[in-house]
Amino acid sequence: MMVETVMKSEKEATVNIIGAGLAGLSAAMTLAKRGIPSRLISVQQSERAQSNLAEGGINAALDVMGEADTVEEHFADTMNGGCDLAEPKMVRGLVEAASGIVRDLERLGVPFHRENGHIVQRNFGGQKKKRTAYAQSSTGKVLTAAMIDAVRRYEAKGLVKRFSHHRFEGICIAKDGEKVVSALDCGQDVPVGRGDNGSEWNGTNRICTGVRVFDEYNKERIVFDGPVVMCCGGMNGMFYGNTTGTTANTGSAAALLFSQGVAFANLEFLQYHPTTVRISGKRLLISEAARGEGGRLFVFRGGKEQYFMEELYGERGNLMPRDVVSREMTKLDEQVYLDLRGLSEEVWIEKLSDLREEIEHYLGMDPAKEPVPVSPGIHYFMGGIRVDAAHRTNVAGLYAAGECACAYHGANRLGGNSLLGAVYGGRVAARTAARELQKWRKSAAPQGVSGAVPLCLAVEQESAGGARGGMEVQAEAAVESEMEQALLGGLSVLRTAEGLEAALSVIRQLGDVSSENMSEEMTARLRLAGAFCQSALARKESRGAHTRLDFPDTAEAFHKTTVAWFDGETIQISFAKIPQTASRESDGA
Repeated sequence: MMVETVMKSEKEATVNIIGAGLAGLSAAMTLAKRGIPSRLISVQQSERAQSNLAEGGINAALDVMGEADTVEEHFADTMNGGCDLAEPKMVRGLVEAASGIVRDLERLGVPFHRENGHIVQRNFGGQKKKRTAYAQSSTGKVLTAAMIDAVRRYEAKGLVKRFSHHRFEGICIAKDGEKVVSALDCGQDVPVGRGDNGSEWNGTNRICTGVRVFDEYNKERIVFDGPVVMCCGGMNGMFYGNTTGTTANTGSAAALLFSQGVAFANLEFLQYHPTTVRISGKRLLISEAARGEGGRLFVFRGGKEQYFMEELYGERGNLMPRDVVSREMTKLDEQVYLDLRGLSEEVWIEKLSDLREEIEHYLGMDPAKEPVPVSPGIHYFMGGIRVDAAHRTNVAGLYAAGECACAYHGANRLGGNSLLGAVYGGRVAARTAARELQKWRKSAAPQGVSGAVPLCLAVEQESAGGARGGMEVQAEAAVESEMEQALLGGLSVLRTAEGLEAALSVIRQLGDVSSENMSEEMTARLRLAGAFCQSALARKESRGAHTRLDFPDTAEAFHKTTVAWFDGETIQISFAKIPQTASRESDGA
């Protein structure tokens, strides 16, 4: 079946948001408040976005627990947890905005747990104070529900238009004032350009003029004009079966961008959450909230329970940063159990009832009566699309926020900072897109954005799966499976050059052998997989979530950001200095 690319333009420039989770919703709402229309484009509805799966809570130094918590301590904990690999300016903006964001969410109707008239906050890993506001252990779900409701008010006004069941296929890029015909033909000339001072049009002569999507229902390819904000979430599908994230996040959107020359950063830093359980197709997350309320990790030794994290790190050992706990568990090479039997019935009823139900449903056991067998599973991607403090990428008119962007977390993310980063990042990316909209109009659409200048020529394309035979689809599935296993082997909790090189070799062979019959999407995913491995090989040290057994020490020479990009022929890796200013981002929260 053949379909035609359809052009979509409107009188006023419309910002395209890819992804309808918290970051995307936050960006849409921020633009709408400024009277700027946006398209909220996603494969699934917001109710099924990755954000709904976040359990534990959202961080902010509200100082409601009598512990004299401060923004400075939140800043210090975030920087320390990330092994000082995050950009201080970005972290400063995040933590200073946190209290206002939580209060805004509260006004939207988020039912944070409350006692005596104020929000209650709990302990979370890597933080010295009770700083995590929560709603049972379903915080992501209730935050997303509140944001969906808020955005619908702007949908009713026509400021937000939803395009669910639309799959991202790439951005359109203009170079030197000329429109690019193919969304995948972008010209690889400025791989790592930034423009942190905002004085130039992002320090690059490549401009994102629009986005190409595929309507899964109508089998129609569409090109929307306008700047693009990527909020496409983590790359879970690159590690299928071993992540806590939704399997709908295939990583394809990120991979297609990488193939177009968009720079990525810190891909080697994968967060393994220490308390997960393998279930069909993915891993079940046992929220850190369980340890925040008193859960303890142990192994059996001589028939007795040995609480190893407390022996190694003292009273707060169970709440060490996730990279530390996962590393210690992996070194043991024994079955580790999470002991929740000491939690009171009040805690189970008022704070963890949904977690208890989830464990009973999936594991057929009552965690209040039996210890839960757990092991580390991939939970979060600290690395991703490289952005500056204003959430610009190295392509003008292209922005990124949420888990798909490398922003606030350095070498390891603190629990409770992901929901915060999604809401805040969506705001900042949208504000930057709004500020730079006039520049986009002049540079990307000199004759206006009403369609006078086509962004991509109308061409006929085959619908997804239409012309590809069953044998080709099966062969690609086999390639995908081998790629995933190679990545899991090379990018395990404890790594070596030998393991990484073996993984990279498999990935390169898959690309060489299968290139003729492989889809552009699979080719792009293999390319991104190679960048994961090459980034980890290039960082010859151990820092945060990246542990090299052959380079066990942290080296000052690598106190830099790893940058990966595709130059049109090969994957390039370099290291960039981290700006050390901690002044607040000028547009505020």
